[in-house]
Amino acid sequence: MKSQNQKKIKCGVAGVGYLGQHHARIYNELDQCELVGVFDPDHKVLEKISAEQDCVAFKSLEELARSCEAVSVVAPTDLHAEVSIPIMQEGCHVLIEKPLCVNLQEAEKILEVAQQNSSIIQVGHIEHYNPVMTFLEKAVKLPKYLTVERLAPFQTRGTEVGVVLDLMIHDIGIVMALVSSQISKIDAIGVRVLSPSEDIANARIVFENGCVANLSASRVSEKKAREIRVFQDSGYLSLDFMNQKGHLIEKRDRSLNKIDVPVDKGEPLALELESFVNCVIESKVPKTDAKFGKSALDVALFITKQINSAL
Repeated sequence: MKSQNQKKIKCGVAGVGYLGQHHARIYNELDQCELVGVFDPDHKVLEKISAEQDCVAFKSLEELARSCEAVSVVAPTDLHAEVSIPIMQEGCHVLIEKPLCVNLQEAEKILEVAQQNSSIIQVGHIEHYNPVMTFLEKAVKLPKYLTVERLAPFQTRGTEVGVVLDLMIHDIGIVMALVSSQISKIDAIGVRVLSPSEDIANARIVFENGCVANLSASRVSEKKAREIRVFQDSGYLSLDFMNQKGHLIEKRDRSLNKIDVPVDKGEPLALELESFVNCVIESKVPKTDAKFGKSALDVALFITKQINSAL
């Protein structure tokens, strides 16, 4: 946290719908920040959130950017490049919700504009700031096999892209970080249910070091789940990202010992935004920077293309 005599970072939010309103709330709560204002093309939503958070309702992205040092871009995925680029051109740092954008050409342009304007980019791979991931990063050593399941009930929000870019990309980023090896092969399958693109998907990712990850995602499930299991020589871990709990099974001679894992619970979005603001204050590279976001997007697009070729 910043001390009270330090200058606060002027923050804003572009897009204050379902998720963006929480970005605004958290910026207003963080000691390091001053929530200057918000922008949204929906005038009623804009006025509602600006009144709730007692901040300015800006009439354009450019006005928002000129008044801020750091801005969250919480627009639909297909608008990420269109929204984030003019904000960076005004000299702002940006947190772009995941995925970074919808194609690699846009990703390259975003990175180019960021470099031209010395803008820090953090991509909203929120699970990397979940206390569960903090535990996994310390506990996982040379994993051999991972299974990840991410399920959610259907909602129209997010359906501008398929379930791979909507949900599975979280887990693509997680396994890439935990395995730390190049990918050698991917096999994927998907099913359309209620959307023009896939609503259910499974991907089997084989890494060059021999590790295999099996990822399943559905946005037409009756229940919510965000769970990971990691198998390694020392035993295996079973963690729940949503409820921030789990257990570790350790090998002890010829027996197995079950231990509840010590997860320090916290609101992942608040931890993510606090990390972003601290990166801006300290001029640090974010844990999930634009290069990371682009690499996860690259894998997600490959999976999507493989699925679409069979649909």
